[in-house]
Amino acid sequence: FSPAARVASRIGQRPAARLASPLSASFAGDAPPPQTAQEDEPVGLQFEVPLAQLTVGVPRETRRGRVAVSPENVAQLRMGGVGGVVVQAGAGFDAGFTDTAYEMAGAEVVQGATEVYVRSDVIMKVHAPSEMEVHMLGGKTLICQVQAAKNAKAVEGMAANGATVFDMTTLSRTLSRGQAFDTLSSQANLAGYRAVVEGVHALRRPMAGMMTSAGRLRPAKVMVLGAGVAGLQAVQSAKNMGAQVFAFDVRSVVAEQVESLGGKFLFVDTGEEGAGAGGYAKEMSPEWFERARAMLEEELADADLVVTTALVPNRPAPELLTERMLQAMPRGAVVVDMAAEAGGNYKGTRAGKSFTTDNGVTIIGYTDLPDRVAPVASSFYGNNLVKFFQSMETSEGNLGVDMDDEAVRSTALLLRGARVPPFKPPPPPPPLKITKLEVEEQAEEEEEVVEVDPRAETLKDATHKAGLLAASTLAATAVPNGPMLNVFVLANIVGQRVVEGVTHALHSPLMSVTNAISGMTVVGGLYQMGGGAFPTTVTEWCGAAAVLLSAVNIAGGSLVTHKMLDMFRRPDDPPEYNELYLLPAAAVGAGYLASKALGWDGMDAAMPILSGLGCIGGINALSSQETARLGNVIGLSGIGLGLLGTFATAGFDVPTALQASALLGAGGLVGYQVAQKISPTELPQTVAAFHSLVGLAACATAAGDFARHLGGAPLDAFHNFAIYGGMAIGAVTATGSLIAFGKLNGNLPSSPLALPGRDPLNAAMAAATLAGGAGFLMTGEPGMAAAALAAGAVVPGLLGAHMTASIGGADMPVVITLLNSYSGWALCSEGFMMDKPLLTVVGALIGSSGWMLTSVMCKGMNRDLKNVILGGWGAKAAAPKAEGAEDGPLLAHTEINVDDAVERLKLADKVVVVPGYGLAVANAQADVAEITRRLTKDHGVEVSLIPNPKPLHLTLTLTLTLIVTLALAP
Repeated sequence: FSPAARVASRIGQRPAARLASPLSASFAGDAPPPQTAQEDEPVGLQFEVPLAQLTVGVPRETRRGRVAVSPENVAQLRMGGVGGVVVQAGAGFDAGFTDTAYEMAGAEVVQGATEVYVRSDVIMKVHAPSEMEVHMLGGKTLICQVQAAKNAKAVEGMAANGATVFDMTTLSRTLSRGQAFDTLSSQANLAGYRAVVEGVHALRRPMAGMMTSAGRLRPAKVMVLGAGVAGLQAVQSAKNMGAQVFAFDVRSVVAEQVESLGGKFLFVDTGEEGAGAGGYAKEMSPEWFERARAMLEEELADADLVVTTALVPNRPAPELLTERMLQAMPRGAVVVDMAAEAGGNYKGTRAGKSFTTDNGVTIIGYTDLPDRVAPVASSFYGNNLVKFFQSMETSEGNLGVDMDDEAVRSTALLLRGARVPPFKPPPPPPPLKITKLEVEEQAEEEEEVVEVDPRAETLKDATHKAGLLAASTLAATAVPNGPMLNVFVLANIVGQRVVEGVTHALHSPLMSVTNAISGMTVVGGLYQMGGGAFPTTVTEWCGAAAVLLSAVNIAGGSLVTHKMLDMFRRPDDPPEYNELYLLPAAAVGAGYLASKALGWDGMDAAMPILSGLGCIGGINALSSQETARLGNVIGLSGIGLGLLGTFATAGFDVPTALQASALLGAGGLVGYQVAQKISPTELPQTVAAFHSLVGLAACATAAGDFARHLGGAPLDAFHNFAIYGGMAIGAVTATGSLIAFGKLNGNLPSSPLALPGRDPLNAAMAAATLAGGAGFLMTGEPGMAAAALAAGAVVPGLLGAHMTASIGGADMPVVITLLNSYSGWALCSEGFMMDKPLLTVVGALIGSSGWMLTSVMCKGMNRDLKNVILGGWGAKAAAPKAEGAEDGPLLAHTEINVDDAVERLKLADKVVVVPGYGLAVANAQADVAEITRRLTKDHGVEVSLIPNPKPLHLTLTLTLTLIVTLALAP
């Protein structure tokens, strides 16, 4: 995006200026074709020429003032690939551009106009060519404001010579991107400003009102007749000078624009609308003019300055000011008739001159208003021409005349001498047709008032809650451990309440820290370990795998959380030493070890509670930025106390303790190294990758517990349910997280997977999972149970992968949060399965907080929670649309290139940067910082950074690195 870098790189590839002009055969034709209008509408690409073979010529205008191309435009042409630019000596003198400036920009300055025309392939001018210039142009290409109706003889001469001509005055006014090429608008803007300046110069009084000891002066009354581009600029200019401004136009739709500039719009109440085709005003009926004249006579009686701008293309200017109106105006008043060149809005206007009537009203009919601000007018005009010229560049680096391009087609006047039929703008979209029946039905719906019965609504809500509580009570009867159920319910309530208080911008760190805490699956693995230095049984191997995977997640997830939270730090923030808050946890741990050494086991039951409180406190500390980084330390304290309590109660011998320590150390080292190397833009996919390890650890623990009891006494149904639930939920979490990682990391397509029968496929896999669970609970044969448990891993794994793949990449933050919730329920299953309250507390905390966070994020991102949970259930699968298909309304958009963006940024008063995930992935923070510095320091533009306050948390947290970059910018 850097203009300097782009200029440097592209100029280095540019060939030297051509000495010859071999383009006649391609761009002008070997011989002039017949000079007749084309019978058929030209379509498609007519011809194209390599830009490097083109030379653009800029002759001096026969009228003093503007020049078609400024030195800055020359540089743009050369940078865009044009082989050479030839400028006539003194062409820019009246506009303040020296020959040296043109040469420094890359142009070659020659003495005579003849040499410019001979050496050039494309001529750029302001005004239509004179008879001599038509002869010199020959069969080459001309881009200028031809005004064919006014300069018919010149058009005939160019047609006879076989020239290709583009008339910028016929550019389609309804084309959005055509605004960058619109010479009429850019010059009319300046003409409207200059008209007010000329009027004020002739007006012998100040525009603004005054109140002094010598007397009081009311503000000047300014009337602007015609509120087009020039008229609106005149309104703004007069208002800026302190005048009282009134405006009048046949198009009542411009009233809002006039009033937004501080003017008052005058209406003619006849019911006739003056908006014509192509963005211009149409001619009005005699009845309308009669009422308008009556109103204007009354308003002009005390007007000090009148600016008339009414023009209809290719027609004489309408008469707005009559002799009677002029006689009613006060002596000393001024009229600036901007339509003088087309006959004038006052028929007595003298084109190019100023005079005073018998009653003392000055009439100004200057036709060179843009030329009176030649430097700016030339720059604006040149920008329009160059952007139009560059818009014809094809992807192969050629200049192509494509009649399917509305901008090219609407401006094409002659094509190798053949007259191109006038452009007919596309018809506006048809209005929405509503039948009489639909209107009546809609009216009935509006009239129908739905009466709400408070009792019925309350009963409905109470019945819903009663059913929910009844179902929960029935499920609770199957839980053999009552205290564990109490812990589970309370942990769910606490988890939801804690998450509700977390700041929106901190939801991403919250998800990351709960991901790290979900590594408490390590506890289940530790209780399954044994065998000394190396595992020997299936259960021991599963436990070792769970410990290793969980350790990677704990270390990596904690460091990722730390990196996320550091993005909120500002350079002037005081130093923090939050790691010192590990001392209280260390003191508790030391006291616990001392009590164990003395043979006191009373604290064994307290350690899970302290560990759970540490995890809850870590999440709660994320409620504000002031304590967020402390929350990560508190969460680590909770995990540490849980590990310590597990080590102390697992009954390890020394070799097994060494094995567990080695696995914890190796996993922690791997997680730390991976998290240390990732960049801020890779944090979301890293969270997803670490999260898949939690799912795998849950599966390993469930498999290990099943293997431990295999061949022993039959387990109760609830224990088997916990084993199967842990396996199934862990499998969904593991595969879903891997797919989310692939989408965010670019390994998989970001678009939703749209397999035929997606929803039935998901439903079938869910049914198969439930069937496998039923088989696992009912069978007493070990082989069948093992097969059912294997199905409980494979089928849910496929379901998790397919459901996540069926959701678009933009929704992956919500999906990761949902999977985080699933890992919590898997941890709960482990707790019930192994009768460990610590796992149940932490699992319920993560599950409930993840569920609440998923709901909040869906609301903030305008997503359907059911659709996300069920893998896009009910959403229409994206399919290729047939050409011309109309499935819904298409929103119009405006296309601009880098140069247009740069110009608009420089001309803006205020710029707002709304950072997103794409900005972070592109590593464009430094570029935006550089743009901000240049806009604020060099151009005085006010730049604001406004991140989205809604919980698009992963994207928001990442792009907050931009805030740091901008804050550090000198």
